[in-house]
Amino acid sequence: MNHPFDKNIAQVLFTKEQLQKRIAELGQQISQDYGQEEIVVICVLKGAVPFCADLVRHITCPMAIDFMAASTYGGTSASSGVVRFQKDIEEDVYGRHVLFVEDIIDSGLTLRYLTDHIRLRHPKSLKICCLMDKAVKRKTDLHPDYVGFDLGDHFIVGYGFDYEESYRNMDYIGVLKPEAITS
Repeated sequence: MNHPFDKNIAQVLFTKEQLQKRIAELGQQISQDYGQEEIVVICVLKGAVPFCADLVRHITCPMAIDFMAASTYGGTSASSGVVRFQKDIEEDVYGRHVLFVEDIIDSGLTLRYLTDHIRLRHPKSLKICCLMDKAVKRKTDLHPDYVGFDLGDHFIVGYGFDYEESYRNMDYIGVLKPEAITS
């Protein structure tokens, strides 16, 4: 740890090394599963960007990359439950394999909304890869196909995870101290 925000971290959950090792394993599994089939990787903005960038470097099958964005958070540490669509993909996914790359699945509401939106475009297949699975907060029957780590009921920051748009650029994932949460 050597970041200005380190003082606000109560506990490091996953080090840079742990993250990179697991992401390489996920990339290898995805590559084996798809073989030389082309996939469309849809990175869910903003939090999944660091994870997706590292993950695609470990995937060996042909791919296109696109981005989607929706939110249920609105700047606080608790989900509002209301999904707001912000950005759609540009790739045509009809008849193509789609792999959603998400930073975390907690309630599942946002990702359910996005995957339902893509299913209307008739992809050949649709799978989900998430770095963190927070199943204890799940409000849907959504189950990821590839999971980096199971996460308990922690509010995490770093490696794409933010609190009020800060902390995303840390190379590890930590639990934010309660006193660092202001709203």
